[in-house]
Amino acid sequence: MSNFIELLKYIFLGIVQGITEILPISSSGHLVLFQHILGLKLPGLGFEMFTNMASLIAMVIYFRKDLWALFTDNLQFIFKKDTTKKPAFDYALKLLIAVIPIGISGLLFKDYMDEFKSLLAVGIALMVTGMFLLYIYKNRNVSDAKSDISFVDAITIGLFQAIAILPGVSRSGSTIIGGLFRRVSLKALLRFSFLCYIIVSIPTSILAIIDVTQTSVEIDLVGYILAFIATLFTTYITANLVMKKLKTSHLLYFGIYVLTVGLIALVSSFIF
Repeated sequence: MSNFIELLKYIFLGIVQGITEILPISSSGHLVLFQHILGLKLPGLGFEMFTNMASLIAMVIYFRKDLWALFTDNLQFIFKKDTTKKPAFDYALKLLIAVIPIGISGLLFKDYMDEFKSLLAVGIALMVTGMFLLYIYKNRNVSDAKSDISFVDAITIGLFQAIAILPGVSRSGSTIIGGLFRRVSLKALLRFSFLCYIIVSIPTSILAIIDVTQTSVEIDLVGYILAFIATLFTTYITANLVMKKLKTSHLLYFGIYVLTVGLIALVSSFIF
């Protein structure tokens, strides 16, 4: 039976996942850091994928209207040849194009992820993320931002997302960075980013279920379930706040924060 303190650690990690999955500050990097701080040994990607499944459910609930509209519009375009629904079909195609690179990189490097969960590797990745966010903030030009995402934009975003499999590299952050390079508006990018996340997370969640049920490593099932619940609620609340409040100017604060946390992790790797 898990003791109370250990269960609180899992709940805390679930809250961290829910917040950092939405914000451009890297959920995987923060989970690795706090596992070190809390002294929790969670080998592989089982825990990350399990809590990611909770974030997926929360995002599906939050974007249920958008998802349903995309689904029905695509059905009408494909089967009823309703040409007025072609923009929805194109948008869905752009989403699929954008998730292909991260899907390929995830499959290729899945078995090597433990090697990137050190404080040194995470610290470097966080610092790189922070510098990119600060670069985008400094070179932003909100006035000429576009709300439509082109196929070239989707490919660019997808290539930036591909490196987000590394702990410390933010998936939402890389999407924002890639999109703002292409001068897409932040609001359009956030919606596109989160819908991409839903598509990517479906196979990841299936793998999480398989990993948890078939793993030979002993896990704290109660802790995992509590982390799942904490992630579910925190992700939904954070997504709601971000979609309503996040502005391009806020990237300054996220960039400074991630850069600072990355530097602390980097220094800590040589001390501990």
